[in-house]
Amino acid sequence: METDRLIIDEIRATDKEAYFNNISHDKKVLETFICTYADSPEEFDFNKYLGREDLFAIRLKDSEELIGIILYFDEESGVCEIGYGIGSAYWGHGYATEAAKRFIRFLHEEKGIKKVTASFFTGNDASKHVMEKCGMTYDHFVEKELTYLGQERDLTYFSVNL
Repeated sequence: METDRLIIDEIRATDKEAYFNNISHDKKVLETFICTYADSPEEFDFNKYLGREDLFAIRLKDSEELIGIILYFDEESGVCEIGYGIGSAYWGHGYATEAAKRFIRFLHEEKGIKKVTASFFTGNDASKHVMEKCGMTYDHFVEKELTYLGQERDLTYFSVNL
């Protein structure tokens, strides 16, 4: 999949360093995206991300560097949820919106998905704005849905019918 500035494709064995730096070791990302933190490249279990059909790299088109990830899950009866994380060094450039719009189109056209949902930790306005720019609207709110980083977290869900 491509956009004007991005390539969205499989996670490659050569992505380990960029995945570590932009996702699993980026504490700002971990505040907004559920992922296991890795302290060092040696303790980072990268192999679990290889070969997955539900997880994709978000790359800059000009360098093919992995700057983030996007995935879908809980696929059932034409409905699925998506999640995305972009390295904090790349925030504020519209990459998450660009990737999510293209990914939603892929899910509809290639996977036959009729409804896409996404959630964000309540208060994460940047993720909320990404969802709104993708045509999603408020769906529902779940108080204290999960415990993450030692805190009970509320989740707000948005969705779009395709």
